[in-house]
Amino acid sequence: MTAFLSSLVFVVLAEMGDKTQLLAMAFATRYHWQTVMWGVFAATVLNHLLAVVVGNYITQIIPLSYVQIAAAASFIIFGLWTIRGDELNGEEKATGRSPFWTVAIAFFIAEMGDKTQLATIALAAQFNTILPVWLGTTSGMMVADAIGIVFGVVFGKRIPERAVKWFAAIVFIAFGVIGLYQSLPKYLLTTPTMVGGVAVMGILILLVARFGRDRETELDEA
Repeated sequence: MTAFLSSLVFVVLAEMGDKTQLLAMAFATRYHWQTVMWGVFAATVLNHLLAVVVGNYITQIIPLSYVQIAAAASFIIFGLWTIRGDELNGEEKATGRSPFWTVAIAFFIAEMGDKTQLATIALAAQFNTILPVWLGTTSGMMVADAIGIVFGVVFGKRIPERAVKWFAAIVFIAFGVIGLYQSLPKYLLTTPTMVGGVAVMGILILLVARFGRDRETELDEA
């Protein structure tokens, strides 16, 4: 149950402002919401199954402690990625297929290498299990994209996207920092090291936030 709930929450957070959530909003303006949800579901089931299998069996090759450190670090990266933000790059264009297959194929392609897929791999590696993580990440994807459809189509821009992104990013970074503290060798956790790490993290957050604002400005001017 812990693996399922953790996977669900982490993927919901990862999807906030993510490319695939933006796709859900875009498709919902053109197709029935039921078609969009079924397309998202089909793509997510297959994509995340591949991800959890990779994440589960990687521990047979790499020591678990190393995998846990990498997983914790990846959550920090997901947080920074969330601050940076995503944009659509044409995946929502029609492919000449039925609406269902258009949505499913676009989502499957967009999810390849996306942070929610990488989060699924990391979660499967961390919990060393397949089914609970697979069900949790798939459920999380459906919840997040349902939220995207509702707020994108029904409520529009009433809730600031930036506030949602920062909340998700802070949670990810916090879990990553906690994971590193629990996984790193104790001899590395000295006061200078931790102070330096906090300083580096703050600088990274500021730089990524600055980059995200600059990119948003460029997109608004384009």
